Amino acid sequence: MGQAEDPLDIKNCYLDLNSLRAREESAIRQAEAECERIGVGVTSQAQNIFDALSKTLPVRWDKTVIVVMNEVRVSSPYLPESVSGGTPAANDRVKKVLELERRRLQTRGGGQ
Repeated sequence: MGQAEDPLDIKNCYLDLNSLRAREESAIRQAEAECERIGVGVTSQAQNIFDALSKTLPVRWDKTVIVVMNEVRVSSPYLPESVSGGTPAANDRVKKVLELERRRLQTRGGGQ
């Protein structure tokens, strides 16, 4: 058998710093986006509702209010009656999705 090259030999190593920097920047952007999805000062139930709504609709936090489609607001206690703003059609859609998601969370035990 012949002698193989040492994979840890520094003379034969090549690091693509531009690629590493791009991966780092991408990871930082992703971590920042994930942090924005975590509500501050909200209950775990509110976070569960936010996470459930985010699967079907674009959502973001505005302090403790869930903002859906940049126009409809869902305030605590995050019930269909807590929905306000937006067009009547958008408002109705959010109420419907919220109602379904609350039911689903309660059946899974996450809505307590």
